[in-house]
Amino acid sequence: MTEAPSTPRSRAREQTMRDIVRIGRQHLATDGAAALSLRAVARDLGLVSSAVYRYVASRDELLTLLVVDGYDELGDAVDTALARVDRGDYVRRMEAIGRAVRTWALAEPATYALLFGSPVPGYEAPAERTTGPGTRVVGRLVEVWEDAWTAGAVRLTDDPVTPRRLARDTARIRRDMGLSVPDVLITRGMFAWAALFGCVSFEVFGQYGASTFTDPGDVFEHHLVALVEAVGLRAA
Repeated sequence: MTEAPSTPRSRAREQTMRDIVRIGRQHLATDGAAALSLRAVARDLGLVSSAVYRYVASRDELLTLLVVDGYDELGDAVDTALARVDRGDYVRRMEAIGRAVRTWALAEPATYALLFGSPVPGYEAPAERTTGPGTRVVGRLVEVWEDAWTAGAVRLTDDPVTPRRLARDTARIRRDMGLSVPDVLITRGMFAWAALFGCVSFEVFGQYGASTFTDPGDVFEHHLVALVEAVGLRAA
């Protein structure tokens, strides 16, 4: 099915939506998510406040647009980094994901905070619009682990996962995602996913302190080695 050709009116609307997101992200950086105002965005866009509601219905809708835009930008950064790595080099693929997440987060701390920081009071992201974009990065991590397991490039003892309810959870995850990896790789993978974003969050939010490390990137590289080891990846 071919798409309908765009019209000057539809192109103008698309540009206005892009401008709203761009200006919204600027306000996010200067004012924070809780203080985000559609009226302020409209003012900077050169619209009367009533006109902006023809494009974005509410502050929550604007936040959702910013959440999806942020997740997509992060996902694109990860995909760009992965495109430079040989698909059979599982260690470098995982490292590329980690470095791309860190680089993007440090460049876009306000958007990173919206995605992975404290919840915005009164706002709940709609799952039907944000789950897909929001799981792009973990999806790439899972692809690395599944590919490595299939190729015999994972060194982990396949010990039973306890308690039994956790084993049921890992079985459901494996079934839902169409994976062949064992329970232990799913649980280790969850640890690596959480730890990656924990390491990045510590740096973005200044949790290490101003003078603890000469360059926080040094300790991040050590963390990457530990996370690769946690999921048992072998070097190519």
